[in-house]
Amino acid sequence: MSTDQTKILSELNDRSREVFRRVVEGYLETGDPVGSRTLTRAMSEKLSAATIRNVMQDLEYLGLLGSPHISAGRVPTQLGLRMFVDGLMEVSQLNVADRQALEATMGTNEPDVGSLLDRVGSALSGITQGASLVLTPKHEAPIRHIEFVSLGPDRALVVLVFADGQVENRVFTPPLGQTPSSMREAANFLNALAEGRTLSELRSHMASEIALRRQELDGLAADLVESGLAQWEDKGEPYERLIVRGRANLIGGEVDLERIRSLFDDLERKRDIAEFLDLTEEGDGVRIFIGSENKLFSLSGSSLVVSPYMNADRKIIGAVGVIGPTRLNYGRIVPIVDYTAQLVGRMLSGRGKG
Repeated sequence: MSTDQTKILSELNDRSREVFRRVVEGYLETGDPVGSRTLTRAMSEKLSAATIRNVMQDLEYLGLLGSPHISAGRVPTQLGLRMFVDGLMEVSQLNVADRQALEATMGTNEPDVGSLLDRVGSALSGITQGASLVLTPKHEAPIRHIEFVSLGPDRALVVLVFADGQVENRVFTPPLGQTPSSMREAANFLNALAEGRTLSELRSHMASEIALRRQELDGLAADLVESGLAQWEDKGEPYERLIVRGRANLIGGEVDLERIRSLFDDLERKRDIAEFLDLTEEGDGVRIFIGSENKLFSLSGSSLVVSPYMNADRKIIGAVGVIGPTRLNYGRIVPIVDYTAQLVGRMLSGRGKG
């Protein structure tokens, strides 16, 4: 919870806190605004409807409650829901039926991780009556083939085919100015180097290639720069230039300007390809949505409860979650998502040891 949220909660007296909690709980249960008369029957101390209305007005002033229309009922705002979830929500225990339904998805020993995660997503969706999200772990096997596909000016897809037969798609934002043909060139170059290397090893190899070209270029250009016939602009930056003055043409055979130009072009090309690799490794793994479409994320009235899962080395390798309306039963769904993440982590760690 943020410092501001903690400060607001600490300033609420017991009465205001109870009114706030009961409004949120009533809204999450029914989806309807909660009125003062309803609360007079629920409060732990005997209060008049007028007193409760005054407290609600104070909570509205703080930005925790809102009035959807002219009626006296209130609903929690987004800030109010956030504060309730972070500071006041009582998380229930995972019930036996939900636990058994989740554990049943882990019962088979099939080798395909995708099928396992698909079953997990289906179980989560069925248990919570929401849409499930499963973020799959990224693969670190040697690469057999890479392909880049342009999806638009600011979106591209990289298809990674691994030596063990797994195929993974990742969406990323390509560097500015890239075209489908430049992406094909980058893929061709990388495929010539990729065999037997993982994505991380490929990136490391590209970094070595760039350092080698840079060293070669520096050696050839050093005499020109020292004699004042050339100068570096933005040296070491991705958009550096070697500016050669006209008199350099009089040097004759002492300096091979064509060789410098060729090295410089090669360096720029390798830097572009290295940037593709960086973006590929950072790109989102395949997301599996069950029971909903991506557009759900763009709706302001939706919530996502998500938990990462880890491998045997306690490294986060993916995530599972549930998407639904803001009036999710958070107290029930949080332990379901948390337990699912633990199950998936244990299962994938066990496969790694095998």
